[in-house]
Amino acid sequence: MAQQQPQMLEGFHVLDFTHYVAGPTCTRILGELGADVIKVERSLDGDHVRQLGIVKDGMSSYYFQHNHSKRSLAVDLRKPRGTELLLAMIPKIDVVVENFAPGVIADMGFGYAALAKINPRIVMCSISAAGQSGPLSRRPGYDYIGSALAGITDQLGESDRAPIVPAMAIGDISTGVAAAMAVGFALLSRERTGKGQYIDASLMDTYFHMHELFVPVLSLRPGRYHPKRTGSMHPAGSPCGVYKVNGGYIMLIAQQHEMPRLARAMGKPDLLQDERFSTNGHRVKNNPALRELIEAWLATFPDRDSAIAVLDRERVPCAPVLKLEEAMEHPHLRERKSIRRVHDKALGEFDVPGMPVKFSDWPDRVNVKAARLGESNEEVLREMLALPDNQIAALYAEGVLLRGAAADEAKVAAGNVVIERQQG
Repeated sequence: MAQQQPQMLEGFHVLDFTHYVAGPTCTRILGELGADVIKVERSLDGDHVRQLGIVKDGMSSYYFQHNHSKRSLAVDLRKPRGTELLLAMIPKIDVVVENFAPGVIADMGFGYAALAKINPRIVMCSISAAGQSGPLSRRPGYDYIGSALAGITDQLGESDRAPIVPAMAIGDISTGVAAAMAVGFALLSRERTGKGQYIDASLMDTYFHMHELFVPVLSLRPGRYHPKRTGSMHPAGSPCGVYKVNGGYIMLIAQQHEMPRLARAMGKPDLLQDERFSTNGHRVKNNPALRELIEAWLATFPDRDSAIAVLDRERVPCAPVLKLEEAMEHPHLRERKSIRRVHDKALGEFDVPGMPVKFSDWPDRVNVKAARLGESNEEVLREMLALPDNQIAALYAEGVLLRGAAADEAKVAAGNVVIERQQG
């Protein structure tokens, strides 16, 4: 049997001080690509998300999704010996990722300046709501705070109502992906220069980067234009938005060169002869009238799929607005492994999202697992610091090393020796 080549990041070691979603997304991607990600958890509660989602026998569905492909090292960093252990690992660490509030990681003794003195090749990435510098840098925040500050939230929802809050972690996930990209580029630069560097990633910056059209427009026409919420319609393109059909909704987009196709599909060849709809600018001004025409035509179909079939014949860009459970069963997403089936001994079989990109040499991993709190303590300390069992036992006795009961049970099940630990 041919020996499989190493994974892309195999041999790289990542020290992970992250929690919640943005930071864990970054390190999860690094772990998926083969890096050894050592997630540092500082109390018997571990990462806050260990209590979210479906929780059973020391594992939560939320934690699994965002923290699989990592090892768990549970250390009480209030004890000096805990800090000493992690600092002793730094010469062997390639990447450090953290998403505490700015200044916290330095106060803990793990700021970039301190780590770079120990290991000049280290790459460190800090993820925060508004960045490490600037007037807002000390503001505590989450995904939705970054969205609000970046002018994104104001654009979401209907014009006559308050802005809406999307029920998904758009900024957290996107910032985590951007941070993982930046770490990869920094490692590439390090291979060329021999020098590591510091990366400052923020949700606010990521969200501001998402603006599609209006930033240069507002800059060029100050005070003359103010974007407004347009609900289910695009503010600058028509037709472009969500349209009602029997049994649900469809997303329909037709740019100028596609309008003749829509006219043919609707059986209205003279649609573009109507001055109201002859150009995109005119259609945007007359969006309510065009929407009424389109939805009246869609109402003649018995269901969503039959309407889409007619639009597809003319190659008009459209799609059903799928419920999440429908998307999860879609054969396209299943075939591409955008939805991945995983297994946990407590939670059983369930689905999590796959990688957002595909590599020719490395298909998405299917055998991913998430560690119980402190499950990897012994193996990490043996591998990284060559600590003998008696020293590890002493660390448990002193309360420096922590491990949840479920991790103890996992060690027993695997036939490993469970080292006596101090409770509390």
